[in-house]
Amino acid sequence: MTLRLSEQQTEALRRRADREGRSMQQVALSALDDYLLQAEDDELTDRLAGQGAQRFAELLRRLGE
Repeated sequence: MTLRLSEQQTEALRRRADREGRSMQQVALSALDDYLLQAEDDELTDRLAGQGAQRFAELLRRLGE
């Protein structure tokens, strides 16, 4: 896989890596891991909210009256 960054992204990544004392690759991989975990959490939240809405649809309808 090849990741192509703009000059601005590369420079921002370089500055962040320097501040943290890590390599640019370490910072990028950490950001990717965080993104993937957040996406999984969002999917789980959406699924549970949908299940709750179905389960309590009648109650929610009555509360809305």
